[in-house]
Amino acid sequence: MFLAKTRTPPVLAAVTAVVAALLGAAPTAPASPGGPAAPAESGSAPSSGRLAAWSPSMTIGGPDFDDRTIRMVVHSSISGHSLRIHLSNLRGTTPLTIGSTSVAVQADRATAVPHTEHAVTFGRRTSVTIAAGAEAVSDPVPMTVTADHNILASIYLPHATSSATWHSDAFDTTYLSAAGDHTAESGDGDYTASTTSWYYLSGLDVVSPDARGAVVAFGDSITDGYNTPTGTYQRWPDDLARRLAAAGKAMGVVDAGIGGNRVLTDVPNIWQGVSATKRFAHDALGQPGVRDVILMEGINDIGNNAGPGGGPLTAQDLIDGYRNLIGQAHAAGVRIIGATLLPDRGNGYYSESAEALRQAANTWIRTSGAFDGVVDFEKAVIDPADPTALDPRFDSGDHLHPNAAGMQALADAVDLDMLHQ
Repeated sequence: MFLAKTRTPPVLAAVTAVVAALLGAAPTAPASPGGPAAPAESGSAPSSGRLAAWSPSMTIGGPDFDDRTIRMVVHSSISGHSLRIHLSNLRGTTPLTIGSTSVAVQADRATAVPHTEHAVTFGRRTSVTIAAGAEAVSDPVPMTVTADHNILASIYLPHATSSATWHSDAFDTTYLSAAGDHTAESGDGDYTASTTSWYYLSGLDVVSPDARGAVVAFGDSITDGYNTPTGTYQRWPDDLARRLAAAGKAMGVVDAGIGGNRVLTDVPNIWQGVSATKRFAHDALGQPGVRDVILMEGINDIGNNAGPGGGPLTAQDLIDGYRNLIGQAHAAGVRIIGATLLPDRGNGYYSESAEALRQAANTWIRTSGAFDGVVDFEKAVIDPADPTALDPRFDSGDHLHPNAAGMQALADAVDLDMLHQ
């Protein structure tokens, strides 16, 4: 999704021949405690019985750290026990040493509920070095997590880091300590600064007594939650997790949205990530217990007129990208549900040619039969008086990203039975 906070209108070129187009990643490597983990890029089959409960997609470009502890908030989508923490140096260019890691139930801000703290180990050791391009998964932690509640995950970085693997727009608060290892502390007195990004922490999985598989919401900044209030968990994937739980159909819900992300091409601002076709195997198909993916992406390709090879975008280009993702999902035995693209009149992305391309893409999503199911997100939030615009009730103000009510409308548009086939 484009960076709405920059308010920089994209340059739109003519889009041609849209009507004709209507016819138409490596296993997570075990880290060596105190030594390097092997590189990994795409996804792998999960351990039996484990489900992803939370897992932001990671990019490169975060700040450097040295002798500091980072305490991050993790909002679990399902209840479970025997949790595991995933740490990532996937986009890093140098080895990453984690001195120690802890988890605890959040009381408030950076304060943990006393006596809920657990040290996290990797191969029974507290320290782990993760090679560039690799990830590490912890030993199971004897701790219970509750759906729609928070835990705190703290990591200590004893040495200077570079090219941090991060998720820039967390829409949650992360706490940074003064110098030293403060992972074992329940209080927040040594946490002297805060940001709204996650660093190196790429996942939480659990053994769940009641959840049935995991669903990945895959997309751009709309899925990532842009313009939703910090720390309120009002992204549409959060709302979907609550709907599933209330209906007695709990599933782990992973939000794999990245602001600015495109289906076909990498974004010049590297923190916005590699293309969907490149990251899909890792970010979606590599999630423990994944059964379904809901895909809503393409508005950044359209708004930037970003076709393959630097040329103008056509509807067939975008359709080919969707077919690529569908093929990857089906090869992995995962169902993929297509979601229609939202209207954006009034935003800098809008033009008549871009609108024609969006309509062409949506027509194909609805009618091609290529997806295993369809969610009509456009219909859920469209302005009844103007089918090219968001309903003012659901507009966050930039005429592209839904507000909290709009996010709930998107979640409400998902047929829950479609996820339980």
